Amino acid sequence: MYDPLPPGPRAPGLLQALRWSTRALPFMERCQRRFGDLFTLRNFRGDPIVFVHHPEGIREVMTADAESLRVSNLLLEPALGSNSLLLLNGARHRRERRLMSPPFHGQRMRLYAGLIHEVTKRALERATAGGRRELGLHPVFRDVSLDVILRAVLGVPDARLAEAAEILREATDSFTTPLVFIPPLQRDLGPASPGRRFQRARRRVRTFLEGQIEARREATGEHHDILSLLIAARDEHGEAMTTEEIRDELMTLTVAGHETTATALAWAVHWVHRAPGVLPRLRAELDALGPEPDPEAYARAPYLAAVCDETMRRMPVVPNVGRYAKRSFTLMGRRLPPGTAIAPCIYLTHLRPDIYPEPREFRPERFLERSFSPFEYLPFGGGARRCLGAAFALFEMRIALGVLLRRYHVETLDARTVPVRRTIVHAPRRETPARVRARA
Repeated sequence: MYDPLPPGPRAPGLLQALRWSTRALPFMERCQRRFGDLFTLRNFRGDPIVFVHHPEGIREVMTADAESLRVSNLLLEPALGSNSLLLLNGARHRRERRLMSPPFHGQRMRLYAGLIHEVTKRALERATAGGRRELGLHPVFRDVSLDVILRAVLGVPDARLAEAAEILREATDSFTTPLVFIPPLQRDLGPASPGRRFQRARRRVRTFLEGQIEARREATGEHHDILSLLIAARDEHGEAMTTEEIRDELMTLTVAGHETTATALAWAVHWVHRAPGVLPRLRAELDALGPEPDPEAYARAPYLAAVCDETMRRMPVVPNVGRYAKRSFTLMGRRLPPGTAIAPCIYLTHLRPDIYPEPREFRPERFLERSFSPFEYLPFGGGARRCLGAAFALFEMRIALGVLLRRYHVETLDARTVPVRRTIVHAPRRETPARVRARA
């Protein structure tokens, strides 16, 4: 016998899916207020998804073995490929994660501090060239993140950067249209269909990545990009990753990684300029680093780190993750049948007043006053499936935000930014418009 599913809205699946696509976060908050720690929503097919945001429920999901719970990100497979770490389970997932972990260790990551600093500085100089004062910061951050990925992850030479950036921008834009993640609309239904754009972008980016892999395999000399490390990696049997495996992992690192980091930076600027007292304290810390700080000094600044952590608490760019029960699974005392989809909700966990007093207030000091368990604070997911690029993303975020606020006065022009869904991320509705001028 199985317990009934937790209560939840009874709207038809398609209607609920439309709500989920357009007003996801307020909709989840209403469900939380009405139904508590567990509630059920339905996808566009009408299938139930059990949402959980209590830390104990999060712990049960994140520590479950792979034979009980499996990943359920299958809507991402057409974009990222079947070999993406986000989609693998069991032995395949463990193998790929071991092969991909070394490039993201701290010592290796610090090699990229100067690159991130220089790319951010140049992007801001281009954006403000000719005395331009008003601009969208989100597009600037997308340029920064994309440039860092092209150089640090793929090792793209300067002569091909513009071409590579255009290909990856097209892919990101086509993959982050919510309609494309309704499976029937992924097909090519004619010149004006999102499916045609999606299919074309996927072909172009796959061809580009496969070409980059083969070029790096044939290259001589020493290379420090992450692609080179993936090509050189060997598992316990001495076997390397195939071209298709590396390609799909690069799809995840480039397309998903560039959009999420840029979105987190946009939210950081929004909150820093909205919360009283945060900007003066942050600027004082940055000014104390000196006129030309070492790039790694930004990553070590404690209040800047707390600002980034609080940004990811207040607006995690990926609000929930997905699992499904391979066999019956007990969640907070309820026995769920095999096949049940389960969604640990990061966004609602981060808004729990029993963990974060005054949870809607942006208070970086919370991360200086105490630490939080991985089941209370989980902006990059948790357990064996925690995002491999989490440390790199935070490292880049601290340096890029530090460079912006150390070198420029910023006045945001949209005090009531509304989050909108771009597939798996929730980005500012507008492009984080701001008035920017260089500091003396």
